[in-house]
Amino acid sequence: MRRVFGVKKDKEPPPSINDASDRINQRGENVDQKIKNLDAELSRYKEQIKKTRPGPAQEAVKARAMRILKQKRMYEGQRDMLYNQTFNLDQVAFASEGIKDAQQTMTALKVANKELKGMMKTVKIQDIDNLQDEMMDMMDVSNEIQETLGRSYNVPDDIDEEDLMGELDALEADMGMEDEAGVPSYLQPDKEPDLDAELHLPAAPTGQAATPAGRANVQAEDEWGLPTVPRASIRD
Repeated sequence: MRRVFGVKKDKEPPPSINDASDRINQRGENVDQKIKNLDAELSRYKEQIKKTRPGPAQEAVKARAMRILKQKRMYEGQRDMLYNQTFNLDQVAFASEGIKDAQQTMTALKVANKELKGMMKTVKIQDIDNLQDEMMDMMDVSNEIQETLGRSYNVPDDIDEEDLMGELDALEADMGMEDEAGVPSYLQPDKEPDLDAELHLPAAPTGQAATPAGRANVQAEDEWGLPTVPRASIRD
């Protein structure tokens, strides 16, 4: 069967924009190289025209230069056409890439919208409000539990604050009376102790110096206040 009908050949995929642009750019590079070669020949012919004298030889060189110049202009026209084609292909490629980006963006937005709708079905404002109310009630109950656990067992709850302040003032007054009556003066603050008054010692005698008549009756004392022994008694 294959020998009779043959085998179906696979079709080649159509060229993409990038393939066409690369091919045209390659052709443009070949044309640019040809133009450079023609420029080199024109420069050589210009030098020959300057060196040759007017006459048939110079006219022949001019004819060759004119032929090269015509070829150069033709290649320049082809190059400009190829540049325009490349520019158009670049614009089409840019538009195509922009459309692809827009398609991807739309696809991503659709997926995100679908996911958001699915999540919004599971989350309701009423459920959030109810949850907040339950949390507030639980916090209130927790505060009541903490206050109950921190309550003192010895202090009754029905005590009036004015009564407490009155008792506190009376207690301060009693403490002041005890300080004035029972605390000795030398233990009281801001007062210097009077040792003489506490020990009931007599005051030191004050008087005039001893007269010469009574000086014989006064016994001499040493530097430590002790009576001195007369020298006569020591000799005896």
